[in-house]
Amino acid sequence: MRRTKISGMDVLVMKLAVNGGARTVPEGLVKPWPWITEEDKNAVLEALDAGVLAHWGEHLPLLERDWAQYVGVKHCLATNSGTSALHMCVAAAGIRPGDEVITSAFTFLASASCVLHHNGIPVFADIDPRTYNIDPGKIEEKITEKTKAIIPVHIHGLPADMDRVNAVAERHGLTVIEDACQAHGAEYKGRKIGALGDMAAFSLNANKNMQAGEGGLFVTDDDDFKTRAEMVRTFGEVVKPGVPREYNAFVMGWMYRPNAMTAALARSQLKRLDDMNALRIRNCEYLTHNLLKIDGVQPPFVPKDVKHVYWAYVVRFKPETLGLSVQADAFRDAVVQALNAEGVPVGRWQTMPLPAQTLFQRREGYGYGCPWSCPHARKGIEYHVEDYPETLRYLRDYACVRGINPPNGLDLMEYYMEAFRKVFENLDPIVELAEKIERAEGAENR
Repeated sequence: MRRTKISGMDVLVMKLAVNGGARTVPEGLVKPWPWITEEDKNAVLEALDAGVLAHWGEHLPLLERDWAQYVGVKHCLATNSGTSALHMCVAAAGIRPGDEVITSAFTFLASASCVLHHNGIPVFADIDPRTYNIDPGKIEEKITEKTKAIIPVHIHGLPADMDRVNAVAERHGLTVIEDACQAHGAEYKGRKIGALGDMAAFSLNANKNMQAGEGGLFVTDDDDFKTRAEMVRTFGEVVKPGVPREYNAFVMGWMYRPNAMTAALARSQLKRLDDMNALRIRNCEYLTHNLLKIDGVQPPFVPKDVKHVYWAYVVRFKPETLGLSVQADAFRDAVVQALNAEGVPVGRWQTMPLPAQTLFQRREGYGYGCPWSCPHARKGIEYHVEDYPETLRYLRDYACVRGINPPNGLDLMEYYMEAFRKVFENLDPIVELAEKIERAEGAENR
């Protein structure tokens, strides 16, 4: 170790772990997600002991009742994934072949593939540079005579600007489907996410704030949307409790029902959701408060009047604010390597704008170019990556800090901050590593 001057202060500089120094965060301190308790285990065992493992047991309707009450809507339908819940929303909205649905250029594939599942065509809008949610100001320019719906995504657990999204939808007569798969318990101006559009979909995947291994939840206040979605969930049939099943499909349907163990685990997790979110928020607000003091690191922005539940804690690394001339992505990758070596699990989630994925660039779809080649589709739809400059800028310098989940607490966050300070007080080896990454990428591209 040695001493150096940083911003006029005498600072003890230590050898980075990436260069052979001691790591900051002790081995084994980061506790994984999901957090499974004895109560969770007992809930699943009770479902198994009941002997009715399919959807017609008591656990499914109880989960649907509890989640509808929690969100503040009339109807909930439990599903086998967040993706299926999104597809049910699209189908219930009456999307037909060639109809267009606008969603964010930065999100998971399911936000758009749910549209393809019903032969609709996804159209993408760029993101807001501060929230990373869909930019409401970019939606209107994407609307055509074929547009039927908007899917705002509450990315990372941060609510989208729903007032502006809904205003655009109202002007053009569009259905609003909230992709709330990452936003269990998030709030917008005092209302729960999921109750702000016409329909919403949540995921119960194992990495979500409320999880059940796999599963999903469809919610709505509209009786007709609920009826249509329920038919899509169960083979296109109308199935009513206590009424003999006709085995008659009225519409195209799928098998999107979950099982009793999924519902039981989800109900158990729901009991602790607010407390678990509170721990996430405390951890993340601690990080933000301290990271704001470090030049070159940009913690997440949270607008007033919203509750961010931090499915992911995202930071951006800004070499230009440090007067460094290295490329943003190379600097980011160097910092990520250094932080991981110090014991802070940091990495990326998505690596490209969604419309840059091969599926959308080739537009082969189901074959023969469907649905883009469908006679009902608008001609000439293409996806140009340069149309999403904010998404591209974001993808060059962002990373996710993991381990902010409960039962991890402030003791771990203190170690994280010690590691961040250590890395950013030792920038010379970071710059050297970034330059090495740049040279390697340049050689690979030649």
